[in-house]
Amino acid sequence: MSRTAFYPGSFDPVTNGHLDVISGACRLCDRLVIAIGVHPGKAPIFTAEERGDLLREVAGPIARDAGVSIEVVSFDKLAIWAAREAGATLFVRGLRDGSDLDYEMQLAGMNRTMDGGIQTVFLPASTGVRPITATLVRQIAGMGGDVSPFVPPAVNMRLRQKFGKTG
Repeated sequence: MSRTAFYPGSFDPVTNGHLDVISGACRLCDRLVIAIGVHPGKAPIFTAEERGDLLREVAGPIARDAGVSIEVVSFDKLAIWAAREAGATLFVRGLRDGSDLDYEMQLAGMNRTMDGGIQTVFLPASTGVRPITATLVRQIAGMGGDVSPFVPPAVNMRLRQKFGKTG
């Protein structure tokens, strides 16, 4: 049986935490759809296209090594609707701590009501990536800090270019 997992997020920027979830998701499916949420009210650092390119670059090797096909898409509707359109049977969410769990359980319940055919799967973050959030990475990078421990090298380079930092 073929399994398609749907992993939505803003991925602005892609972090090592995201890659941790992607790695775990690749153990659960044959096809992984990484879905970039586009919200008109938000001003991201990277365009959806740039985020897609970065995701393909850094997640592609993880999926290839696991024998999983990946597809990177963007969406501007409810994530559960986008998951349905992608043919997903699994909805993947990462958990860093208890506060994530509380929110994600509510979201999973709502999603299950809207589409009972898509099962939410929670993947706990590995110890080394638990404190990483894209918000904190953006703030640190924007103020000239070193985000190399938190993001893949390709993302670090793009952040430095974006913020005009060379070192």
